[in-house]
Amino acid sequence: MSYIDELFSVTGKTALVTGAATGIGRMAATALVMGGARVFIASRKGAACEAAASEINALGGTGRAEGFEGDVGSEEGVAALAAELGRRTDSLHILINNAGLSWGAELANFPYKAWARVLDVNVTGLFHLTRELLPLLDKAASHGDPARIINLGSVMGTQPMADGAYSYTASKAAVHHLTKTLANELAGRRITVNAFAPGPFQSKMTEFATGTDEQAEMVAKRVPMGRLGSLDDIAGATLYLCGRAGSYVTGAILPIDGGQSVQHGMRLFKE
Repeated sequence: MSYIDELFSVTGKTALVTGAATGIGRMAATALVMGGARVFIASRKGAACEAAASEINALGGTGRAEGFEGDVGSEEGVAALAAELGRRTDSLHILINNAGLSWGAELANFPYKAWARVLDVNVTGLFHLTRELLPLLDKAASHGDPARIINLGSVMGTQPMADGAYSYTASKAAVHHLTKTLANELAGRRITVNAFAPGPFQSKMTEFATGTDEQAEMVAKRVPMGRLGSLDDIAGATLYLCGRAGSYVTGAILPIDGGQSVQHGMRLFKE
C-alpha cells in the first residue's frame, strides 16, 4: 500500500451512515465502501436502504454495504436503531449523522409543528444516537486511530439566511455548535467529532430547486466556483476525516460549498 493509500484508507473499518439511501449520505457511504469499509446504511425507509446498499455493492468496491430501517426522529426510534446496530457489530469506527429534514414556508405562515419535527431529527436524534453509540465507538477508538463522528451541518448554519427554511437553518447552526461541544468532551476518549457544511448538491432534499438541468444551472450560478457539489467532493472529505490523514482533526466545520461561506455582496470603497 502506498503512502497516499495509507493516509486515506478505511479498509477494515465499520461505519454507520444515517439517512444514506439518497443524497449526501449515500455519497459518503459510497466513498467508505469503495475505500474498503463495512458500511451500515439506515433510514426510515428500510427497503430503500437495502436497494441503495445493493447498488453501492455493485460498484465493485473492496468494502460492503448493508441496509436496514432506522428512524432517528423519536426516542423509540433511536433506541431501536442503536439496538439493531449492536446486533450487527460489536464496535463502530465511524458514525456519520446524516439523516435530516427540512421545511420551507413564508415567515408569516411558518407552522409551529415545523420546528419540533425538524429539530427532532436534525439535532435531538443526532445527539441521542451519538450518545447511545458511544460504547461501540469507544471499543473501536485508539490513541493512534481515533473513532470518528461526522455530523451533517450546512452552509445555511453558518450564514444568516433562511430562504423560508427557518427551522432547518437554526437546526444546522445548532449542529455546528454541538459538534464543537462534543469534540471537546470526547477528545479524551479518542473520538474526533467534525461536521460537513455543504452548499448546494443535487439531492432529494434540494429537488425542488435543482430537479431540472435549468434549475441546477441557475443555482450553480450563485456559487462562487460556478457549479454544484458532486460525489467526489463528499467522498474526498469523508475519506480525509475518516482515514489516518484526519486523525488529528476535531471540532472542525468543513465547508464543502464552492466558496459560499465566504461570499458576500458588501463593498466599502470599490465598485
